[in-house]
Amino acid sequence: MKQAKVLNEKELKKILDFIDAFDRHAERNRAMVLLSYSCGLRVSELASLRVSDIVNAEGELNDVVLLTAEQTKGNDSRRVFLNKRAKATLSRYFKANTSVIQQCYLFETQKSMRFNTNALTQLLTRLYERVGIVGATSHSMRRTYITKLSTSGVSVRVIAELVGHKSIQTTQRYIDV
Repeated sequence: MKQAKVLNEKELKKILDFIDAFDRHAERNRAMVLLSYSCGLRVSELASLRVSDIVNAEGELNDVVLLTAEQTKGNDSRRVFLNKRAKATLSRYFKANTSVIQQCYLFETQKSMRFNTNALTQLLTRLYERVGIVGATSHSMRRTYITKLSTSGVSVRVIAELVGHKSIQTTQRYIDV
């Protein structure tokens, strides 16, 4: 099976520039792309994120997002760490759209419904096509995240834990050499 393309920084910038210039839901779509890129989230996990997963009772961004078994693949809960880039992205998203904080789900469609995995996959696929990145899929940002960690010297066992893989063999298949 052919794997999703691993993106480089230039391609990521091209995607973000396109979103900023031509997308009427720029902040939402930028946040979705960068959360996947910065945290290695699956599309299904992005679609299931609730505002309460991201923001604590005091209205501050959490350092760690606890994904429930229902939100993850494999029915195992896991922790996702929000790095500086992810937090900056989320802050920008909340500032640009102050009504998001009242929503149940972090990312909603223009009809105020939560994205399902298929709709979000289609959105990302169209985005990559419009930008002209061949071979990119909704899984590209996750593969890019895993590959970046690996090339930075992070142990494959640690990466597997971060992305919710039970087997390091699964994680190794994601790494682009």
